Amino acid sequence: MGRGHLGQAIVVAIDKATAVKLYNKVQVHWQNKINELKTKIPNTFGDDLKLLSETIEYMEETDMAVVVSSGQNEIDDLRKKGVEIKPHRKRMIKEELDVKFKDADDPFRIVFVCAMWMTGFDVPSCSTIYLDKPMKNHTLMQTIARANRVFKDKPNGLIVDYVGIFRNLEKALSVYADPGTDQGDLPIKDKDELKSLLKTAIDETVEFAQLKGVDLVAISDTKDVFERTSMKENAVDGLIEYKKEFRRLADRVNTIYKAYLPDPIEPETGKMAYLIRKIVKQMQPDEVDISYVTKKVDQLLDECVEGYQIREPEDGGYIYDLSQVDFDALKQRFEKGRKRIELDRFKSLIEQKLDALIERNKTRMDYRKRYQEMIQEYLSGSVNLDKLFQNLIEFSQELDHEEKRYIREELGDEEELAVFDLLTKPDMKLNQKEIKQVKAVSRKLLETLKTEKLVLDWKKKQQTRAGVKVAIEEVLDGLPGTYSKDVYDGKCAAIYDYVYDMDGTIGRD
Repeated sequence: MGRGHLGQAIVVAIDKATAVKLYNKVQVHWQNKINELKTKIPNTFGDDLKLLSETIEYMEETDMAVVVSSGQNEIDDLRKKGVEIKPHRKRMIKEELDVKFKDADDPFRIVFVCAMWMTGFDVPSCSTIYLDKPMKNHTLMQTIARANRVFKDKPNGLIVDYVGIFRNLEKALSVYADPGTDQGDLPIKDKDELKSLLKTAIDETVEFAQLKGVDLVAISDTKDVFERTSMKENAVDGLIEYKKEFRRLADRVNTIYKAYLPDPIEPETGKMAYLIRKIVKQMQPDEVDISYVTKKVDQLLDECVEGYQIREPEDGGYIYDLSQVDFDALKQRFEKGRKRIELDRFKSLIEQKLDALIERNKTRMDYRKRYQEMIQEYLSGSVNLDKLFQNLIEFSQELDHEEKRYIREELGDEEELAVFDLLTKPDMKLNQKEIKQVKAVSRKLLETLKTEKLVLDWKKKQQTRAGVKVAIEEVLDGLPGTYSKDVYDGKCAAIYDYVYDMDGTIGRD
């Protein structure tokens, strides 16, 4: 917790007694933290209250355990050292703690060990290792590797060194790294070095923006919140055409920043990282993520810049639905607003619509080609921004019209239309009677497949795959005589490929 993602931790103690003592101490401080958070509830509201409540719930459900090897007379021996091992040993015997800890969704998130689980124990979701035991060479390498596994949104592993083990770590890395590896390229970084990397990443991002005519330093230094907000809007407008490059740089800033958490960062560095993140967020209003983890990351990254916040719309921006767009109002927004930003938002929506239409019906690829040609015309200077916007409005209306074409064709749904298109495109010349015949075949084929052939996991067995192929061939025998043997074979193959690719979505509401 406190680092932008939720993971698991291993605490490595010098011996069994210390492992139990650390467990007891953490239990006390953990509960104190929960009690402290609960005192904030009466004065917390809205999304902040939701985050606070979820944090408390997460901490309350978190399970911890001691996992150490057994020994003769361990109960009496450890009692002499002031700790009780009996309840911990009972858990170790009764429960499959190793299985539970490997499950990222299990509430068992913190384990206290001294020798067990150091080697040959792979837990990708483990993000932090607390070292309170001298180690070296292979054992040390294996231990730190526990935290460095790739897992979901985990930016890195964190090694907390209580015994000054970093020198041994560098030695172990030099022994086990590939010959000739530069020490600067080794996978372990001191936090001070991370701070330097963060500042370098920010400088590179600021320099990139400067080359595009956007002065991030001036925005960051502006004290008036309204002027700063306006300047940020202008920055988004100026960088929107370079958003892929800017986002790549910004993602590196964000990744290093999360790796540095929860250590405090200088306010100036935090302010610039915050500004960069806000600009990227406004560039992609269609990618709204309201998950707990994402909001918690935002909150963590913002804490060091209190008083500097730039307020955003709750949804992160404006999101259009083509079927609901008032195009007159959209034109007015375009004329009155920042044209590049409005254009980019509209393009994103069209691209989403294109992806959805083509996924359901591969014969629509020509629409994507036309869209790309329109964008290329603008990039080459053949048309200006206003003309491109008008072209895209007309194109989006065509897409909306295409989405409803199955109704005009008197077909049941888009699946029947997709089959019909595969059977008639690109060059089948049919009269009205033959077209009706093909539509009837399309309906019958889907009905047959849905009711008789598309059983669970049909693709995994040769027999069921063959059954689907035979059913397609039998139903397509009902096509008009216009279809030659070669055309018929090609259509059978195309329909089978469509059914295979769309498995799991055919017939689903």
